[in-house]
Amino acid sequence: MLTIQSLSKRYNTGDKALTQVNIQIPKGQVVALIGPSGAGKSTLIRCVNRLVEPTEGQVFLGDTQITKLNTRQLRSARRRMGMIFQDYALIDRLSVMENVLSGYLGYTGFWRSFLRRYPQDVIVEAFRLLERVGLESFIDKRADELSGGQRQRVGIARALLQNPQILLVDEPTASLDPKTSRQIMRLIRELCAERQLSAIINIHDVHLAQQFADRIIGLRAGEVVFDGQPDALDTEMLTLIYGEEDWNPQIDADEEENAKHKAPDQMYMDSKAALV
Repeated sequence: MLTIQSLSKRYNTGDKALTQVNIQIPKGQVVALIGPSGAGKSTLIRCVNRLVEPTEGQVFLGDTQITKLNTRQLRSARRRMGMIFQDYALIDRLSVMENVLSGYLGYTGFWRSFLRRYPQDVIVEAFRLLERVGLESFIDKRADELSGGQRQRVGIARALLQNPQILLVDEPTASLDPKTSRQIMRLIRELCAERQLSAIINIHDVHLAQQFADRIIGLRAGEVVFDGQPDALDTEMLTLIYGEEDWNPQIDADEEENAKHKAPDQMYMDSKAALV
């Protein structure tokens, strides 16, 4: 379980990015963070693993208080938090397999990683993950030869190689077309279900958030203004989060899109349940 208590972030300029944020995320829950640009979504995710140092408050992952750890302890704790970046954060000159194996760096150390000395079971797991994300035929390709969706799949496999307890996902669909965006969000959702992983996903696409998240948290000016089920996100709540706008056309479009994809998605879930 991830617990965020009274978390605040104020920059040296005096600007407040987060104000008294309180969130609790149980094991296996997929949470979408939505809100306008500058609302504090990315800052919140990065405060969890202390890529950004919070000004006040506490973050717990299970019984571990992340905000009290020293540098060495934090390095160890970050193994339990898989990060998936908007810009993929791949090393272009390295192969797909080498980028995935870099996710084990927190366990093996820099020099063993630099010399490609990974345990055999880790290599086997990397192969298995690449197969799971649909990239088994791209193992030897350089990262800079991949499409955006393929690069994001490499980033997902790399994060999972850490064997994390939670995924921190920063705008995974920002640079992707609508079809690929759906595929990536569905993949993250499925992997979380398979591994009983929690996830916090910073995402701008409200429709994707409603379709693939168990819970939606809306931020505005660094404060939580909505925390609830996807179907509770009506015009009033959208206005509270984003400000005045005619949301009805968007909601109508979302309902039409949901109806279009409901049957295939439900068929997939039913077939998956039948195999269990």
